[in-house]
Amino acid sequence: MALLDTRKGAGYLFFAVVVGHIVLISAQINSRKGVPVLEAVIFGAFAEVQRVVSVGVSSVTSLWGGYVGLRQVNQENEQLKRELADAQIELQRLRALVDRSRGLEQLLDLRDQSKLTTKAAEVIAAGATPDFRTVTIDKGTRDGIQTDMPVIAPGGVVGRIVVPSLRASKVQLLIDRNAAAGAVVERSRAQGVAIGGGDERLRMEYVSELADVMVGDMVMTS
Repeated sequence: MALLDTRKGAGYLFFAVVVGHIVLISAQINSRKGVPVLEAVIFGAFAEVQRVVSVGVSSVTSLWGGYVGLRQVNQENEQLKRELADAQIELQRLRALVDRSRGLEQLLDLRDQSKLTTKAAEVIAAGATPDFRTVTIDKGTRDGIQTDMPVIAPGGVVGRIVVPSLRASKVQLLIDRNAAAGAVVERSRAQGVAIGGGDERLRMEYVSELADVMVGDMVMTS
């Protein structure tokens, strides 16, 4: 066993000596271009290592650049979404101002045409149940509002005041199922009662069977 180990040690030593001689000879021998063979081999090996490292670094750099670019695009998209939402809110506000201005102009025209003493008001709330069709306006007793005063709009009669308070009033709409008002057919002067049905329409009752009434006739409150 000791003899075998000695032979192995001698073999390793011989191999090391041979490799050493080859390295020394390679260091002294030049290639055709005048570069030592050993230096050329070592340089080639390191060059391949550098090539692999360079490719890896380029891949990581490209991946990181794409990630950063994607985050920037996402941030820009979020910013654009916020700006779009702000623009939509501003557009709604401007539309509301236009509608309010148009409504005020119509009210002024109505006041000038009717020659009635009126008080302009705005709707600030609506009834929460369809069984009672009411709205709340921003005028009350301090503005001269009283119970049973009629409420009109450019399109005609809206309803009547049922509950006035100091700074606001509840209006029972004419379309409420418990509301009614005397009505006259403009063309024939036939009379009846306009009664609310709880929806967006009115029905006219108590009209004489002999009355001259046609589809398309204009009906006015009496």
